[in-house]
Amino acid sequence: MVSQLLFGEIAEVLEEASVFTKLRFLFDGYEGWCQNTQFTLIESAQFDPNNKCLTADWVNTGSLNGYPVQLPLGASLGILQNGRAQIGNFEIAYKGRVHDPEKTLFTEQMVRAVSSLYMNTGYLWGGRSVYGIDCSGFVQQVFRFFNKTLPRDAYQQAEQGESIGFLQEVKCGDLAFFDNAEGKITHVGILWNSNTIIHASGKVRVDPIDNLGIISSDSGERTHHLRIIKRYA
Repeated sequence: MVSQLLFGEIAEVLEEASVFTKLRFLFDGYEGWCQNTQFTLIESAQFDPNNKCLTADWVNTGSLNGYPVQLPLGASLGILQNGRAQIGNFEIAYKGRVHDPEKTLFTEQMVRAVSSLYMNTGYLWGGRSVYGIDCSGFVQQVFRFFNKTLPRDAYQQAEQGESIGFLQEVKCGDLAFFDNAEGKITHVGILWNSNTIIHASGKVRVDPIDNLGIISSDSGERTHHLRIIKRYA
């Protein structure tokens, strides 16, 4: 698994096969093969690209053809109009809390609040939800709550933003990137301040950080080597 499409997200069909279809996620351009039973085709008019609203709670109950469906935090609601949608044979309804990214300020208080919603979520390679998430998926989803679009992988995210020279100059919401012995960017986390980071490593966790990298709050061992810090205005 390389990534996930969450409920309500839109992708473009690239190549069809008998069991799987190759898709390109419109949000970040990521490509992968998806089982045909996991998506349905829609008309472009059935999706409002200007509706960037997301589900607001850790788990959110909607309905699918009259039966309950549990939607994770950050699922897209762009296919809904007044909380409802008819997509092919699927009747969808949602009356839960809604988060509007375009009305959310990128402040220290809000960055801490949104990122904390994912605390203790188990690590899942390619995951993007509270049911399992990886480091870059976590960062991408948190930033989406502020109407900020980041690429999918950590090394891609590191290619954007403004470089910050010293850890002591960081602001809450800056991203710290970490490399392996070969110098490849392999990890990313969200800085809360110059000595605290929240990141997905085993689970979403808060650990201390210094100029060399992350130190596990559980074991006291150094787990990640700091490479670069970036800020996204």
